[in-house]
Amino acid sequence: MSEENIRTLTRSDLVDAITSEFQVTKYNASEIVEDILEEIETALVEGETVKIAGFGTFTVRQKKERIGRNPKTLEEAVISSRKSLSFRASPLLKKIVNER
Repeated sequence: MSEENIRTLTRSDLVDAITSEFQVTKYNASEIVEDILEEIETALVEGETVKIAGFGTFTVRQKKERIGRNPKTLEEAVISSRKSLSFRASPLLKKIVNER
């Protein structure tokens, strides 16, 4: 895929899609998008798994503290424990992406 074909889907794009599909105002569509994203965010902050059927699963994982190495200086450094967000695409989404 060349650089010119890469596109970013934004909140505004989602709002436009909802506006045209459901004949609602941009304001209402914007509220819908924000509410959905807020629900996902809240669930992840609380450590819940978010599954969207046919799309994928978001999970939060706790990573332990570990020793790492600065690749430039080769010095060892402690990497603190932290939470990591991961996404696993559903088989259906993978199939759709690979067919297009």
